[in-house]
Amino acid sequence: MHAISHYQSLISEHFDSLIFQKEPNNLYEPIRYILSLGGKRLRPVLTLMATEVFDSDCKKALAAATAVEVFHNFSLIHDDIMDDAPLRRGNETVHEKWNVNTGILSGDAMLILAYQHFEEYEPKIFRELAKLFSKTALEVCEGQQYDVDFETRDDVTIAEYLKMIEYKTAVLVGAAMKMGAIVAETSDENADCIYNFGLNLGIAFQLQDDYLDAFGNPETFGKQVGGDIIENKKTYLYLKAMEFASASQKEQLLHLFSIQPNDNSDKINSVKEIFNETGASQATQKAIADYTFKAFETLDKMHIHIDKKHLLKTFGENLMNRNV
Repeated sequence: MHAISHYQSLISEHFDSLIFQKEPNNLYEPIRYILSLGGKRLRPVLTLMATEVFDSDCKKALAAATAVEVFHNFSLIHDDIMDDAPLRRGNETVHEKWNVNTGILSGDAMLILAYQHFEEYEPKIFRELAKLFSKTALEVCEGQQYDVDFETRDDVTIAEYLKMIEYKTAVLVGAAMKMGAIVAETSDENADCIYNFGLNLGIAFQLQDDYLDAFGNPETFGKQVGGDIIENKKTYLYLKAMEFASASQKEQLLHLFSIQPNDNSDKINSVKEIFNETGASQATQKAIADYTFKAFETLDKMHIHIDKKHLLKTFGENLMNRNV
């Protein structure tokens, strides 16, 4: 296996070589724009990594990795529209730079483009990749709808929230890794194990993202810090705060999550203070660690060399120590 930087370089070079010089320009220019912003490109890196975990050339998985990343960016364009988000990776979101209609249509085109990349594989692998991808894409849509529904509900449970982030975020991480396993043509047991590794790591990753949304550094986070608070999203932080809060804290939190002030800075600071006072911040950090360790437990069931298990564990540990 190679270092993460090697996979990142391969992905970067591959995306630089992709040609989207098609007409109409107003459909394809937003696609070139969102893909040019780069970001962490975590998911395609995982696809390449998983392929080499199972002793196959990672370059064989470049098409599948590209499909995963194009789909992910399609979902970001539409998510940003639904959230009315001004920034993505420190830059203007597509609907802000162009308009909402352009964002919707360019996103739709990206979903179709993602599927086209599977056509590079022979029928058996194509069928397995497409089946997994279709299941995952639908789950991501279901997760997004849960997320929207939760904004207007005051009775969201921890279990419901965890299901939402599993579908909205974690299933794509798991699928990205399983696609590498499919391309490598490893056993079904190995493929399922690495899916579960990615799934649990994906839940930990999203919980970490929720934490950084409130407590991250705006200079490194790349998105608007406090965005979830502004949108009144019932994150794990919020739900844990409601669970631990005193009557007065609960009343204050409910009030803060029912208003949309012109200046959100006071609201953000007040909510963060409650998150800290109630212990919700610490509980969220513990949950991040718990799901990370759950991911590591699946490594014991994988039939791969111990060195590769160590590399996957190191990757997970580094991912959970991020600040972006």
